[in-house]
Amino acid sequence: MTTPGPSEDPVFGPDPSTTPIPMGGEAISPDQMIAIPDGGEAVSSGSMTRQILRVFVENKLAVVGLAIIVFFVLFCFVGPFLYHSNQLNAQEALLNSTQNGAPSAQNPLGTDDNGFDILGRLMFGGQASLIVGFASAAVATVVGVIYGALSGFFGGWADALLMRAVDVLLSIPSLFLLIALVAIFHSTELLLIGVIAFISWLVPARLIRGEALTLRVREYVQAVRIMGGSRRRIIGRHIVPNAIGTIVVFATFQVADSILLLAALGFLGLGIPAPGTDWGSMLSNGVNYALSGYWWEIYPAGICIVLVVIAFNFVGDALRDALEVRLQRR
Repeated sequence: MTTPGPSEDPVFGPDPSTTPIPMGGEAISPDQMIAIPDGGEAVSSGSMTRQILRVFVENKLAVVGLAIIVFFVLFCFVGPFLYHSNQLNAQEALLNSTQNGAPSAQNPLGTDDNGFDILGRLMFGGQASLIVGFASAAVATVVGVIYGALSGFFGGWADALLMRAVDVLLSIPSLFLLIALVAIFHSTELLLIGVIAFISWLVPARLIRGEALTLRVREYVQAVRIMGGSRRRIIGRHIVPNAIGTIVVFATFQVADSILLLAALGFLGLGIPAPGTDWGSMLSNGVNYALSGYWWEIYPAGICIVLVVIAFNFVGDALRDALEVRLQRR
């Protein structure tokens, strides 16, 4: 019976990593052998941007949501150039059309109680809803990111003081605060953007503060400190960019929330003042005639609000998955 050598397993035989393998009649040493990595052949998955796009496109609901958003942007901002209608002069609208008119060839979605064409009104009101939604989300995100990054980076008593101010504001019901501010000041589109942003920056501030508390103790941040990097550079070049996933996802969801908040204010009669309008105000006016059977004054605006909000939620969910590091490497 032969005794196994030092590189030979008694059950499975010689170890291929240490045993010379004859090739063409010649034996090669272990140094000349090519190691094959476990798990098969390595394949490059492309750049990070390509990975994000791949994961995003795999989510079919997100693609549909993005298509809906693009459609409504074109519908609201390009549509009025193709479908001309009067949306500012109520006297002219009453002279040229009937009140609460049913859908017809001249007015595909009918008219409202002021004689305005509903289809043109949807475009006109959608401009205000989308502008307020995007602008207030942008302002809330920028303010919340700066506030939260500063709070988390400095920590200690500064963090405690800044977060207690956020807690106080969060304890006030948001809708009540919205109604109070809009009722005190004259309602304008700019005011609505500021008011909605004022109650919306609190959430990103807490989210980014948590990210900053984690990132400020990382090795690369400590290395920048040792090398004499300024606080502005650390926050602007290392903390905020590494929290970009959280920022983008929040901004996407915040657009939908802002549109809903504007719709709620409009439904309560505190939206865009006449002769302007928004989808919430249109819905509020249509409810007054619900018992009269004027469905065309209710459903179009309501459907627009639901579709846009759902679309932004689909896109936000997909972005959250695409920006997740673990899913990028799957």
